[in-house]
Amino acid sequence: MSAKEGEIAPSILLPGDPLQAKYIAENFLAGAKQFNSTRNMFGYTGFYRDKPISVMGTGMGCASMGIYSHELMNFYGVKKLVRVGTAGAMQKTTHIRDLVLAMGACTGTGYVKELGLPDGYSCIADFGLLIKAALEAEQRGLSYHVGNVLTSDVFYAPEKAKKEGVGYEDVGVLAAEMETAALYANAALAGAQALSILTISDSLITGESTTAEERQNSFMDMVQVALEIL
Repeated sequence: MSAKEGEIAPSILLPGDPLQAKYIAENFLAGAKQFNSTRNMFGYTGFYRDKPISVMGTGMGCASMGIYSHELMNFYGVKKLVRVGTAGAMQKTTHIRDLVLAMGACTGTGYVKELGLPDGYSCIADFGLLIKAALEAEQRGLSYHVGNVLTSDVFYAPEKAKKEGVGYEDVGVLAAEMETAALYANAALAGAQALSILTISDSLITGESTTAEERQNSFMDMVQVALEIL
């Protein structure tokens, strides 16, 4: 990362797509200035309601999220991190365009295992950010859910990989995504606050999916909730 000391705010939004970071900076932050373009992972700092806020892409998967979130917390002193991304619904009651506030992240990812955390460690959100996000979504009249998500390393799972028995969907896991567990584990090690706010872009149960325009509009609801709680 090419940022200099003092260029990154203590609070940051983390979309996966660096172009979403650029969009957020240009449309939500006043006086936004770019602090990173290395590997085209764009990062910006500006002001929201007179408070300094940064936004930066993280790429896809735990490895990428793990690198950038670690550097932000340990090299640049970031204290509050909110992931804003998309997820696939794993419950019939979790519909496309709904928000999911990830209270915890189930995972079998090798990233969390390689950190050397105690066996059975639970990757969980910061409760202060979580309750603020729920109240903000409630006040805005948004459809939202609070609960577990699944952080997976695999986006395209082969049919043969599906196993019989009790699945994550059978124990109420709301949605699948690819970064939250790494963010929560890194935040725990760094003593920082973290939360993932996710928009359901498709359903693994019904096969429904959103259009590009619908994803853009739903994404803005999520971003506004995130900005208000930082």
